[in-house]
Amino acid sequence: MRRRTALLATATVTATVLATATGCAAEDTASAAASNGTTPITLALDWTPNTNHTGIYVAQQLGWFKDAGIDLKIVPFGSTAPETLIANHKADFGISYQEGVTTARAAGQDITSVYAVTQKTNVTVSVRADRDDIDSPKDLDGKTYAGFGAPYEKPLLQQVIRNDGGQGDFRNVTLNTSAYAALYAGKADFAMPMPTWEGLEAELSGKPLKNFPLSDYGFPAVYSTLIASSDQFLTKNPALAKKFLAAVAKGYEYAATDPDHAADLLIKANKSVLTNPELVKKSERLLAKEYYRAADGSVGGQSKERWQKFAEFEFKAGLLADANGKKLTKAPDASEFFTTDYLPEN
Repeated sequence: MRRRTALLATATVTATVLATATGCAAEDTASAAASNGTTPITLALDWTPNTNHTGIYVAQQLGWFKDAGIDLKIVPFGSTAPETLIANHKADFGISYQEGVTTARAAGQDITSVYAVTQKTNVTVSVRADRDDIDSPKDLDGKTYAGFGAPYEKPLLQQVIRNDGGQGDFRNVTLNTSAYAALYAGKADFAMPMPTWEGLEAELSGKPLKNFPLSDYGFPAVYSTLIASSDQFLTKNPALAKKFLAAVAKGYEYAATDPDHAADLLIKANKSVLTNPELVKKSERLLAKEYYRAADGSVGGQSKERWQKFAEFEFKAGLLADANGKKLTKAPDASEFFTTDYLPEN
């Protein structure tokens, strides 16, 4: 469902790796575009296709990109992170997340968030549902956390635990299986799964979880899934970027309004990957009900306040560094990390 390991984007990336990751995709897209008069656009995925990507596949399946004059090539996730491909101008757009963009942009890389897929934080602190000894995050002191190896995980969890009255003292192990499997196998006491996928998967597997939403314990809301681009692409192609995001927004509006049919379209486009229709539909319904839309009913929007709060958290935790690897001495202005200028209403 997600790629939440340590950010792979770096200031210097070999041309060979990037060319291998995107060369064929770019050639195929350009060739197709030349034959049908459309403009090629590449979008790099952050993981295998899943319900975070539904709006994109809906728009593709229903021909909305083609109607906008766009020949979209979806680049499968590989060994090179979307943030790296975007920043090095080897992909026009990519699926990312707030921590990924914040880290890369603070280091001076050319990446900007343009569309927030999930408006509600799509990650929780979770334990086995039968853990009667754990009633809230403060009870996680002295326990073992199963994570993904990302630098932000420890300070995030420490803040959540301390906000609940605990010390923020726990052990770390790195996941090599699903979160709920690790918890039920006794390899760890808590994890941070996505409730819209792993939480539902756990429930369907008969291994339910008890969740502690981050926002309930004073942690700022984050954009768990977003679409990013580069300033270079946006500056050179403003009209094209608007057409692309108009089709994307239409796709997510559709998913938010008719999740079952949207799930069918997603599965149709990814039959070999999405082999559990029940899980996909449950996930789609939950995203439609609680995650795709903001409080005012809109999709895709982002706020400076949310970006700034998370940037300040990362800065205080010592997680932000410049292009030379030196830690920043002041919190960055996060208004530069995103833009809403290319959304349909703008």
